[in-house]
Amino acid sequence: MSMKRTFLPQAFEITFESIEPFYKQLLEHPINSAVELERWLHNRSELEATLEEDFAWRYIKMTCDTTDEKLLADFQYFATEIEPKIAPLTNELNQKFIESPFVNELDQEKYFILIRGIKKQLELFREENIPLLSQLQLEQQKFGAISGAMSVIINEQEYTLEQAANFLKDTDRNVRQQAYEKISFRRLQDKDQLNELYSTLLDLRQQVAENAGFPNFRDYAFASLGRFDYTPEDCFAFHEAIEKEVVPLLKIQAEKRKAALNLNELKPWDTDVDVTGKPMLKPFNNGQELVDKSIICFDKLHPYLGECLSTMKSKGLFDVESRKGKAPGGYNYPLAETGMPFIFMNSANSMRDLSTMVHEGGHAVHTFISSDLELNDFKHLTSEIAELASMSMELISMDHWDEFFDNEEDLIRAKKDQLKDVLKTLPWVAVIDAFQHWIYTHPKHTLDERKEAWLSIYDRFGGGFVDWTSYEDTKANLWQKQLHLFEVPFYYIEYAIAQLGAVAVWRNYKINPEKGLDDYLNALKLGYTKTIGEIYKTAGIEFNFSKEYVHELMQFVKAELEKLG
Repeated sequence: MSMKRTFLPQAFEITFESIEPFYKQLLEHPINSAVELERWLHNRSELEATLEEDFAWRYIKMTCDTTDEKLLADFQYFATEIEPKIAPLTNELNQKFIESPFVNELDQEKYFILIRGIKKQLELFREENIPLLSQLQLEQQKFGAISGAMSVIINEQEYTLEQAANFLKDTDRNVRQQAYEKISFRRLQDKDQLNELYSTLLDLRQQVAENAGFPNFRDYAFASLGRFDYTPEDCFAFHEAIEKEVVPLLKIQAEKRKAALNLNELKPWDTDVDVTGKPMLKPFNNGQELVDKSIICFDKLHPYLGECLSTMKSKGLFDVESRKGKAPGGYNYPLAETGMPFIFMNSANSMRDLSTMVHEGGHAVHTFISSDLELNDFKHLTSEIAELASMSMELISMDHWDEFFDNEEDLIRAKKDQLKDVLKTLPWVAVIDAFQHWIYTHPKHTLDERKEAWLSIYDRFGGGFVDWTSYEDTKANLWQKQLHLFEVPFYYIEYAIAQLGAVAVWRNYKINPEKGLDDYLNALKLGYTKTIGEIYKTAGIEFNFSKEYVHELMQFVKAELEKLG
């Protein structure tokens, strides 16, 4: 499936010295017609796809083993010796493209998104930001190393925090409490280090923003993320819609949970256990089984979807088991030249891991189905588009979760868990997004002010459902477990926007499975060649996060939950 190169040699070691001549060639190449300009774009696309894939593998290998200094050095080489040196060359290529008289002769509909994006990159580019962005790359990866080193001892056995979290589903409340305390205590051991790292990142980001002419990093981030379709004010209105429409539903659930568990107060270790008193769901026994069952589940949904995951398995493009020294979290990393992705996650054989796999599997399908788009830039998805693919897959794949559960009762429990997670996702996203708005519009804040802002925002969206007495320090530092705050700032509201879209896709799928799935796949085929609104429309849904729309879709989720009993 890998693209055949026509501009670069088929194989060569990537260093700045080996790739610089190709940048120079593109910069010096005369362009005398629209046809030649398109040919030039294809050559540039090939060069950038090759570099992106090289960087992808350096990042993937480093996150798979954060203890290997050679892998870290390989990643750092790209971040310090290649990226900073190609940044000004990329800017020159952008200028050459925009200044070409033949830009206006290109198909304006086909290239609208590309041209708009390049103009924005030119606006934002500042030579003095190159070393700062390089430094940010190096600082950000420290979060993975700090988190990857965390483990706890339970019953004389060592567990990663992902593995230890399974004890929070134990029906014995003492077991849950002891596990929670160990996990919390371990996180708190590094709270000062993580606060210090975060402060370093904030200072660097503020400087980048000021250099580019912005008063704060929030406004810079909106521009650099290409948020052409909504504003900070839209985000605030969305936060309010979530507070008014979703938080009350969660409050009702919290009261039901308290009654079912026969408790006066919910403690932090009471939120994940099954209220029926049944042991935690175990949809699979190990990483290999998770991959195999996911392939069958996707195949039942549509043979093409199963084929995507099968191809990845045959090419060794999964690393799914949790282990010490592995970076936290999960991701689907597109391999720009190969046209396939790599799925990384930290499975501990839990229900959450099933959700993560089908989520990342949705991203993977997106990578495959858009891989034959003409230019690499056409595949550079905004998060609102990318997350629509993954979150929709979480819901539409539920039709075939019988592959993971032998009996009907467990299947119903799993579906209920998934839908409750939909409700829980929206307020948590609002918390993280609102926190970031505050953080970056108060660049001179103190650590105490940071803590107070977090607590106030967290309580606004449901943090008060749990009794945190004696665990106030844990509550005040909950934000530190969110990778996005450290590594991909402002990438989070997209999850909530896409979650609404995913509910709408699922609703269409339930009404008409064949059409619902076709519309979804047709939207994915577009990559990022249309506006977000047009892509959502192709999927048969609205790009809309108004209070009314949130209400309509949340009532649908509530009704579906009630049907499950």
